[in-house]
Amino acid sequence: MKTVEAADGRRYLLVKRSSESSRVRDPETGEERFLPNEELTVVDDGPLETAAAGVPGAVRTLVTATHDDRALGLLVELDRRGATPVRTLLGDYDLCESDLLGILTEFRAAGLVTETEVAGHRGYALTDTGRQAVDRLS
Repeated sequence: MKTVEAADGRRYLLVKRSSESSRVRDPETGEERFLPNEELTVVDDGPLETAAAGVPGAVRTLVTATHDDRALGLLVELDRRGATPVRTLLGDYDLCESDLLGILTEFRAAGLVTETEVAGHRGYALTDTGRQAVDRLS
């Protein structure tokens, strides 16, 4: 399978090529259709990367930033609770300080959480991207 680009700039997965037209799949909708070969150009993007493009960006970010159930659960809890002080997160969940801060650092780098102040204490809250990603999962 290859990635092709149509004349309008949209990228598709090439399903089957015949002499005059090709059957292509839209990675976002899964819809297949035929397009004339002269309107298609093979591009360097791998087909798996093109297939992944059908997943909303916020969800792709969440999937690549969460390495286990604890990390995913932390995002879900921040969505449910809202901005939460670090002390509360340490007291309520089975994470040591270094594990918690490691996960939060990865989430910050991915743009899923932001550091904030909660009742005069350092805390964390989901960003818009983090909320969108968690909302798409539920």
